[in-house]
Amino acid sequence: MSVMNTGGNPQLNRHGELNHLLTIEGLPRDVLTRILDTAAPFTEVAEREVKKLPLLRGKSVFNLFFENSTRTRTTFEIAAKRLSADVINLNISTSSANKGETLLDTVDNLAAMQADMFVVRHASSGAPYLIAQHLAATDRDHIHVVNAGDGRHAHPTQGLLDMYTIRHYKKDFTQLTVAIIGDVLHSRVARSQIHALNILGVPEIRVIAPKTLLPTGVERLGVRVFNDMREGLRGVDVVMMLRLQNERMQGALLPSTQEFFKSWGLTPEKLALAKPDAIVMHPGPMNRGVEIDSAVADGKQAVILPQVTFGIAVRMAVMAMLGGN
Repeated sequence: MSVMNTGGNPQLNRHGELNHLLTIEGLPRDVLTRILDTAAPFTEVAEREVKKLPLLRGKSVFNLFFENSTRTRTTFEIAAKRLSADVINLNISTSSANKGETLLDTVDNLAAMQADMFVVRHASSGAPYLIAQHLAATDRDHIHVVNAGDGRHAHPTQGLLDMYTIRHYKKDFTQLTVAIIGDVLHSRVARSQIHALNILGVPEIRVIAPKTLLPTGVERLGVRVFNDMREGLRGVDVVMMLRLQNERMQGALLPSTQEFFKSWGLTPEKLALAKPDAIVMHPGPMNRGVEIDSAVADGKQAVILPQVTFGIAVRMAVMAMLGGN
């Protein structure tokens, strides 16, 4: 049985191995690199239909999505099935959670069904931590928890697949200037990206956004802040666009989406300020004509569709490391 290392990182067991994936923040660089290295041979499995791998044969993976998702849930499901796991998707909108059952009651009932892994997406920051702590307190931390996005807090597998994509195209993190652009305030993806880029030794991380869409004190995360997109894009190697998170906004933070695109949308003209071989990334789903011009999204510098493919490989790597036979 894995033993929760309560004195250190709650994601690692006493041997320093990954027991849960809750956040990228605080992960040792060697663990992060090991995930990326493990994903490499899975890329071929993700890119074309090959025989399933038996690494999770006999294991049950429960997808607990308390928040809507198509891309993340689908890629987790594909990844688990390619590892030969039994996958159970819970339709939370019609489940007992809507009938008043608490999150931990739901977890207890599913744990009693011999669950081996929970993939959790939740609107509340910290929900996957709560589940991991509860499993440890009830001597069931052999059940692994993967955070598939919690509130504004973290989206670790998205951050990891973004790092895998950068490494695939740019090789060496220590020579790069990376720009993260758009709605940083509401983005759990941006937080995971920033932590990962820092851990992997990227010397300059730029955050480019209007002041209304920046978290207070974001500079403390080790980034340079730009309020002018053209200035911030000069000479960058990697352009990471963010989705405008309209569903999480409260109050009028923007005049209109048209105005946002005019100042903050990525157009071919603005992209020309970056290095000629800069890559363009987006976690999806894209709002064309809001964050990104179609000419850029479909252009030769965009690696947005490879990100999705790499996402399957990275999620296979995470689940194989956590629960592999």
